[in-house]
Amino acid sequence: MNDTKTVSTRERLLRAAAELIQEGGYATASVGAIAERAGLATGALYRHFPSKAELFVEVFREAAERELAAMRAASARSAEFARRFEAVIHTYATGALRNRRLAWALVYEPVDPLVDAERLAYRRRYRDGMIELLREGLAAQAIPEQDVELAAAAVVGAIAEALVGPLSPVAGRTPGEEEIIAAIIGFCARAIGLDRGRPSR
Repeated sequence: MNDTKTVSTRERLLRAAAELIQEGGYATASVGAIAERAGLATGALYRHFPSKAELFVEVFREAAERELAAMRAASARSAEFARRFEAVIHTYATGALRNRRLAWALVYEPVDPLVDAERLAYRRRYRDGMIELLREGLAAQAIPEQDVELAAAAVVGAIAEALVGPLSPVAGRTPGEEEIIAAIIGFCARAIGLDRGRPSR
């Protein structure tokens, strides 16, 4: 079992890595920089994580869990399918746009295959949650009959692709946050055949 000191050191390393990734992406989060930010010797990292990639996986996993929990909470605030669908997308996009450098690093920046595998696992969980939400939309007759697994994958992919430009560190001028989010929600609603003006049954 981990003692208090071990847990504290591990959390310091995770926090330091997350801060450095947020500031400059994975490239700036070297082992030395992470250890220095955490106020630890370099060897401390390898006592808690087999490699820097394993540390990054844990940073990503914690961030992904927070995002998924926020989307679940947003969905639970309404019983109406249209509001729930919009709330999930709004919550995800808002979180990304308000922390653009970290979101870019976590979702798009080239990284070690271990982190890429974790990204895929996260996307699958996000898609699975969307599948369940679309099934509820079908049951409420809020959307037309469709293959919800393909539709959910398409919606999740569309959201991710739509955010590439706005989140990119080298992006030029982009529309404001609310304009971007409204456009994404509108597109996704049309893609699944959701009439946002008609209440679900």
